[in-house]
Amino acid sequence: MTRQELANLIFPNAKDISYYEEKYPERNLPEGAVVTRFAPSPTGFVHIGALEQCIVETALIKQTNGKLILRIEDTDQKRKVENGVQGIIDSMRDFDIIFDEGMISETESSGDYGPYIQTQRKEIYEAYAKYLIEIDRAYPCFATEEELAELRKTQEAENCTTIGYYGKWAKYRELPIEEAAEKIKAGEKFVVRFKSMGEEGQRITHKDMVKGKVEMPVNVMDIVIIKGDGLPTYHFAHAVDDHLMHTTHVIRSSEWFPSVPLHLELFRALGFKAPKYCHYAPMLKEDVKTDEEGNVILNADGEPAKFKRKISKRKDPEAAVSFYHQAGIPKESVKEYLMTVANSDFEMWRKNNADKDLYEFPFSLKKMSTTEGALFDMDKLNDVSKNVIATFSAEKVYEDAYEWAARYDEVLKSMLDDREYSVKVLGIERGAEIKKKRKDIGRWSEVRDYISYMYDDQFYGKDIVFDYQLIKDKETLSKIFDEYMKIYDPADDNSEWFNKLKDVAEKVGYAREVKIWKQAKDEWPGHVGDISTAVRVALTGRSNTPDLCQIMQVMGVERVKARLAYALEQL
Repeated sequence: MTRQELANLIFPNAKDISYYEEKYPERNLPEGAVVTRFAPSPTGFVHIGALEQCIVETALIKQTNGKLILRIEDTDQKRKVENGVQGIIDSMRDFDIIFDEGMISETESSGDYGPYIQTQRKEIYEAYAKYLIEIDRAYPCFATEEELAELRKTQEAENCTTIGYYGKWAKYRELPIEEAAEKIKAGEKFVVRFKSMGEEGQRITHKDMVKGKVEMPVNVMDIVIIKGDGLPTYHFAHAVDDHLMHTTHVIRSSEWFPSVPLHLELFRALGFKAPKYCHYAPMLKEDVKTDEEGNVILNADGEPAKFKRKISKRKDPEAAVSFYHQAGIPKESVKEYLMTVANSDFEMWRKNNADKDLYEFPFSLKKMSTTEGALFDMDKLNDVSKNVIATFSAEKVYEDAYEWAARYDEVLKSMLDDREYSVKVLGIERGAEIKKKRKDIGRWSEVRDYISYMYDDQFYGKDIVFDYQLIKDKETLSKIFDEYMKIYDPADDNSEWFNKLKDVAEKVGYAREVKIWKQAKDEWPGHVGDISTAVRVALTGRSNTPDLCQIMQVMGVERVKARLAYALEQL
């Protein structure tokens, strides 16, 4: 029996690989165009690291007029969740990640290089696995779980440097073709393994697009490429898929970096040109060390001992991209933050290009972290988010906050139901003409507290402490409010408004100017700033707010009068 006959016995219906080589021709793209893919498993929520990867990939394909593919790696059927594909698509769409081809719903796809779900590509993998058997680079392996466990025990007892199925330890590697055929015909269970040509001690040199030139041990493992259920392993499937989809760049976390020698050997054995691999350091989180009983371990200084670890799906809620929507952090903020993580010079670029689109940034793979990933910093994300929201128009703040409130905050939604008034409220100290923008909001969950004083049902009846700071007596406050209402005109601009406050200060015996008061503090009980504080507290219940003139213009005369009267009642 020949190897071709053995291959036909294992894969009797497999087509010749030439069929697929013709079916999936080279892409007609500009020179240098990046073709890359996001290839998740439909096994649960989308990780924040996956979103970072997609942002990087989107930046590259936009720079080069390339393509971004959504390919689903679902060969691990035991971990697959219901509607997992749709969940991936929706999660990425929430952050404006749009794929050029691939899956567009749980069951539908778009593109000329599909299917884009691995379990639907079974016949393709069979063709290439058959080809590897024919050229003596793959073989059927009949090792049982018990045999593999015993092999591991023996290797450990002999202190083998490498543990696994390879070389002299690969019992079925050189099994005569006739014996292999007899076992298959007898119904014995088997897998198909790749036959590695690597030997222990050999090394290869590889150029990674992020890490640069590196030297690594060659692959020696005879890995499984087709499992007992007939489906491929990730290692084999990705090689076939990336070749036929003409992927130019594989962008992934550095946890996959040790697999490079294996992947390169697979590509060579199959006669494929390998894509450019780009391995970046994953984001980390700082955590506190604990003992087996959960007690915090202290360092020599008596402080909690800390260590860095990968963000965990099991431990960290912020690992899921859905967390950011629930927390009310805008998608724009998350993307900006992840870009600062991916390329450290993005922040400086953003300062100099405040109005440009995120993807106009000249992203570089070479500037990604190669060794230790950046620490995930929620405080930093909040700061970034405040800067981002500060650039939004009042209408956008309203629309995004209302959309979030409709899902997560009934009280805020009720407040925002009055669209016209709410847009005016959110427009205070906001707009293109404002040079120094306020940065009080970092997430939509903070909006309710930020603007609640502007809404009567949130203002009246609350436990407000009217702390007028310097001015305490009711007679003075009453006179301030009375004198101010005599001259208040909502049509006044900020300058006219403040001049009238100075007039009120003078009428109640306070200095018109802070500098006048500083020159003769004994002659004045206070200054115009104290007067404005009294008015601010009376109207809002707070001593720190955005521009008071704008607040009063939005409130309107009747609401201003009612608030001042109410404040006096509380004295």
